[in-house]
Amino acid sequence: MEACEAPHLHFINYGQLKFVIALSKDIYHYHQSKSKFPASVGPSPPPRFINTIEPLYAFDYRNVEPNKYRPFHIKIHVRIGILRMSHNEWIKIDRNYLKRIGYRKLLLKTEQPYCIGSNPISRPAIEELYEEIMVNLLPKRFPTMFSTEGGIFTNHTTGSRYSVEFPLLDDTYMLNTLAENVEEDFYFMCPDRDGEHRLEAFSSCFPQGILSPSKMGSSIREIHQPVPGYESRLGNGVDRHLRRMKPGVFVGRLNWSIQTDGDELFRPLAKNTGDPEVPHGTAHTMIKREVIDIDKTYLRCEHHTLTCLQKTKTVIFCVRSYLTPIKQIREEGNGHALADACDSMPEKFGAYKRRPVWGDQLCGWLREGQTAKETG
Repeated sequence: MEACEAPHLHFINYGQLKFVIALSKDIYHYHQSKSKFPASVGPSPPPRFINTIEPLYAFDYRNVEPNKYRPFHIKIHVRIGILRMSHNEWIKIDRNYLKRIGYRKLLLKTEQPYCIGSNPISRPAIEELYEEIMVNLLPKRFPTMFSTEGGIFTNHTTGSRYSVEFPLLDDTYMLNTLAENVEEDFYFMCPDRDGEHRLEAFSSCFPQGILSPSKMGSSIREIHQPVPGYESRLGNGVDRHLRRMKPGVFVGRLNWSIQTDGDELFRPLAKNTGDPEVPHGTAHTMIKREVIDIDKTYLRCEHHTLTCLQKTKTVIFCVRSYLTPIKQIREEGNGHALADACDSMPEKFGAYKRRPVWGDQLCGWLREGQTAKETG
């Protein structure tokens, strides 16, 4: 894999960042419903992050299976729900940890301009997240894997050591270190002088979608200007409710797509999704059906977490990606459920998920295998 050129440019994953609008919509509806809004999110002072961490003293990542997310279900209307989460659920570690971290280290060497980037204004937020993850969370939550002593963070699983004297560290070092020790990707939405949140930094080794230059410094409203209905229906409400996010509160949601070209997690130039208003590729190229290889087809799930840092009030969008072979989905007995979910997508949402490319073949295969199993 060759290193990327033009390192002077900052890149972000516009495809993956589309989850921002989906999650923001849910936050808007979440706040609109007083009956669903948690009583703990109010004017009372939020708890410190460190007070909510429960240590796992006997934790052995080699015995932990990856989370088995199956978020597909029949859709009549496109609504993506959010759930309150515990601080302990923010960072997840399982038996794939060592392999995935090794791959992330490789990407940081060969594809760094696509994996990390920052603007000067994000410096305080990077320091704050670095302290929360490297000093407060990892050593306390996973004491069998991580420790800090004398300004040094030790990853006992990889054998790597890092400085946590963050006032002396540059942004690149801290973003790189975060990416080398957890599988989660982070996007920093920092508030400007007017209280509007803007993308000012990212640490993302497992992007999914088109990389777009020059998005740094953009607000959520500006990033999603092409999205139909955002400005007219949700822009003001989303901005207002993002400003109301309280530190110490975590909300999450799940997103899923079908990946038909192998198990690559680093996909800066490949798409599982597309703009529902524009045909895939260019405005002059319609989505075409293609013969898919079932052995190279996967369910890709992303767990998205939204939280607010206490000092800088930066909103952190966090993404954790999972791949499951489509054969496993059918073997579990979930073939019909996934096929029904794919078929039930509203037309524009189905186009966004690229259903015209794989829908007929994949859904037929999912149902065929399930029917044979039931009649056998």
